[in-house]
Amino acid sequence: MELDRRLLMAHCAAHALSIVAGLLVVVPMALNGSAFKGLRCALFSTGYWSTENRPELTGQPGDASHLVVQHWGPLASCQFATFVGIFTVLYGAAQGWRSLFYLHGRHDDTLFSSFLTVLLSMCVFFLSGGASVILSLGLASWCDTVTDDNTRPYSCAESESVPLYLDVDTSSFYTELSLAQASLWCVTALWLAQSILAFLRLYHSHSQHISGPCLPREKELLLGYSQSDSGSLSPPHPSATPTILV
Repeated sequence: MELDRRLLMAHCAAHALSIVAGLLVVVPMALNGSAFKGLRCALFSTGYWSTENRPELTGQPGDASHLVVQHWGPLASCQFATFVGIFTVLYGAAQGWRSLFYLHGRHDDTLFSSFLTVLLSMCVFFLSGGASVILSLGLASWCDTVTDDNTRPYSCAESESVPLYLDVDTSSFYTELSLAQASLWCVTALWLAQSILAFLRLYHSHSQHISGPCLPREKELLLGYSQSDSGSLSPPHPSATPTILV
């Protein structure tokens, strides 16, 4: 199996995995956005716990603790992660189809197209890395708010079953955001792998482009050199034998 074919197969597998990882980012973020009514983002939200008598929240008389959100996180924090996931799915599907087409046709991209693929892969790698950091930091900030800086008798994952008395559905926020977080880091790792594979394909295409036109000329030069050597080593013609005078 040739090197370019192995690279194409590896790149095609990376695109297939990126589609799956991208869907595991988009679906949980979409469910979380629906639970938060599409107008609020839990990432980087700040608030505090308050204990007061509010029967309209708890439905029963007496003091009860409830979470008071001072500032909801910016929507761009959630939308950015969703955008990276959607782009990964679409780009992975398009490039995966192209890789299969090249495998069937037994040829690869041009030098310019390979260079653009490397450039785009590197850019999206940094974008997905930034989105992963934002999602991780935002989830950690929201968990600190929910657990009151880990002073509550439950963890962030267990807080899904704790009534927060907010006007949004928080019954599965940790499952959705943690799944999106893990999947987004996988997307980042896959974009790094795709960048490396794209660079190797560019290097291979460049090597083929450089060596392709030179090989016939080198072959001609070697053939001409061998013919000249064989001509110089051929025995002299009988008529050219010198006559010895006595």
